[in-house]
Amino acid sequence: MIMDGIGGVLTAVIPSVGVGLLFWFAMRAIVNADRTERQALARMDAEQDAAQAAITKNSQENRPSV
Repeated sequence: MIMDGIGGVLTAVIPSVGVGLLFWFAMRAIVNADRTERQALARMDAEQDAAQAAITKNSQENRPSV
């Protein structure tokens, strides 16, 4: 009799817990992918800024004096 009650509760709760875990893993993967993408974009932006600064500095040094 007690097992029937516990079995019914487990039967009702386990699918919800399973769906909740799937949602948690999916959201975790999305957040991690977003974080990785933002880091990569920041790294690329920093490289581009450094390259542009070097080009600007080089062009100013090579400019003839007036």
